[in-house]
Formats: sequence, structure tokens, C-alpha cells
Amino acid sequence: MKITEVKLAKISVPLRVPFKTALRSVDSVEDVIVELRTDVGAVGYGEAPPTGVITGDTTGSIIGAIQDHIGKSIIGRDVDAFEDILQIVQKCVQHNSSAKAAVDIALWDLYGQLYNIPVYKLLGGSRNQLQTDITISVNSPEQMVQDALIAKERGYDCLKMKVGIDPELDVQRLAAVRSAVGDDIQIRIDANQAWSPKQAVRILNQMQERGLKLELVEQPVKAEDIDGLRYVTEHSYVPVLADESVFSPADALKILQTHAADFINIKLMKCGGIYNALKILSAAEMYGVECMLGCMLEAKISVNAAVELACAKKIVTKIDLDGPVLCKVDPILGGAVFDEKNITVSPKPGMGIQGFEPGTLHYL
Repeated sequence: MKITEVKLAKISVPLRVPFKTALRSVDSVEDVIVELRTDVGAVGYGEAPPTGVITGDTTGSIIGAIQDHIGKSIIGRDVDAFEDILQIVQKCVQHNSSAKAAVDIALWDLYGQLYNIPVYKLLGGSRNQLQTDITISVNSPEQMVQDALIAKERGYDCLKMKVGIDPELDVQRLAAVRSAVGDDIQIRIDANQAWSPKQAVRILNQMQERGLKLELVEQPVKAEDIDGLRYVTEHSYVPVLADESVFSPADALKILQTHAADFINIKLMKCGGIYNALKILSAAEMYGVECMLGCMLEAKISVNAAVELACAKKIVTKIDLDGPVLCKVDPILGGAVFDEKNITVSPKPGMGIQGFEPGTLHYL
């Protein structure tokens, strides 16, 4: 099975409600789709979201990296030389983690098809079902309460609350939501780097002292402030999850060696795909640190790849793969089934993606 063509397209999927964090606000998923076509007719699918504020990757840079570097490096390569081709993707251009992830995902899709096995079984196959949280955007306390109650009605029992806009109001936001949803709902929060270390400790401890019972806080301080992250981990009543601080296996190892966080959040778009995510997971297993599998604001192809990985590895104990359920529609055929909080991985070879609803893609 040789790669004969790399096709790129754009996909646009509207969200149910605007997605708001301390870093950005968006109304739709606007991603780049990758199709790796082969001499035997098999197609591998990948996807990359432009999340410039986090990864530095824009739509233009993703397209450019794949067209000018990654695609040219893998045309004519045999998928069966899998380790070699995965390394080529990582080494042929610097940075551009989302572009690399999209092609990496498509390659794993092809490799599973080549050997007629689902990717999650290829990687370990520890389970075939997951349960995800759902993200509640940062808004007024009243709006966040309303959104949280709607999520509870939809069957979600774990809410990921975005905070970080007006720190003093964050306590009111969380107190209002906890009062509205009751104690049976798990609440985790994501500050998206919004606080200083001492500010984070003060706010988090105040939240716990008010009985808000938070499961964890995700990336409370700036990504590069590893000392500050460790300070929060050592002094906060709330366990700390490192997210933007972990892009590469080397980043993860630094967090693990310095005990700078209690958990690590792996996102394929940050680390460049499954190839590097496996290295992070192996390091985390050695240190006994549990991991979350998360996503950016993505449609189903790339989130589906994260589902395959999460289903393969027991060290992944927390799931934040709600991208598809945040969308109004799912125009992607096949792959995992997202039934609100319940996710069932596809039993089909590769990633199980079968194509798209007519008119969904705009080829470049």
C-alpha cells in the first residue's frame, strides 16, 4: 500500500452555542481535512483545527506545512514501513504540530486498514467505550447555570467549566453552578493559563473552602511557568492538570520529573499525533501519573483518533472528547458513535471513517 496523493479540504460545522474561554470565542468548527490516497484505493483521513492562540497553527500554516513539506515527504512511501514514515512526518518540518497530527492520524487509519484491524486494538484495546465530560463556556453566572442544567438534562454527570475571565467572579460562577446542579455532578475547571500562581492558589482554596468539591483544575498558570505550576500543585487543595505546558514528550518528562502537576492532558494537536502521544503515555505509566485525553475545538475525525487512543490505554483515566457533541450536526460518516456522554469506538479497520455528507467538504 503506497501513498499516491495527499488531498486537502476545509470543513465548517456550526456549534450549538458559542465556545468561550479565557483565550478566545468561536461560533463554528473550521478545520482542515487530510485525505491520504493509495494505490490500492484505501483512503486515510486526518483533521487539524487552526488553534493559533494555543498551538500557533493557523489554517494557512496547516495547509502550507502539509502541501510544501509533509505531503511531499510521504508521497510514494509504503505504509508498511510505518515507523519510518511516522518519523518522516515529525522531522520534515519544525513545529506545526497540528499539521503533523492530521497526517499522523491518517497514517494510523491506513495502517489499521492495511492489517484489517481497528486502531484501538492495534494499540492495546483495553476497552471499547468511554464517557466524556462536556464543556461549559465562561459566561455570566446565570448563563453558566443555565448551560450546566441543560447539560445535566442531556445526561452529563461531569462538567468542564471554563473560568479565568474576571478571577473574582470565577468563585461566584462555580458556586452558582454547584448550587444548581447538586453534589452528584462532577465539576472540573479549566483556567486556560489565566491566573498567576499565588492568585490560583488563593482562588482554588477559596472554592474548596466554600464546598464546591472540584475534581481538578486544568492549566491554572502560563504554559511556560513550570515553577508556578509546581507551586500551585504543592499549595492548592485542588489537583492540577497540566495542559498547555505539555506539547512534547520532553515537556511531559519535565513535568513528571519535577512533580509540577498531578495529571497530564494529552491532545493530539499539541503533540503532533498518536506517535508522540504514545511516548507521553509511556512516560506517564512509568511515573504512575494518570492522563486525560482531550481535544481542541474539533470535528469527529481527529476526536475519533483520540477515542481510539483512549480506548487502548488504561493510564488514560479522564476523557474530555466532547468536540462532536458541541456541534449542531455531524457531517462525518462512520467512526466512533457519540451518544451524548457515551462514546463507542468503531469496530471497523483503521479509524472507521467512511466519508462525508454530500457538500460537506470544500477541496483545495
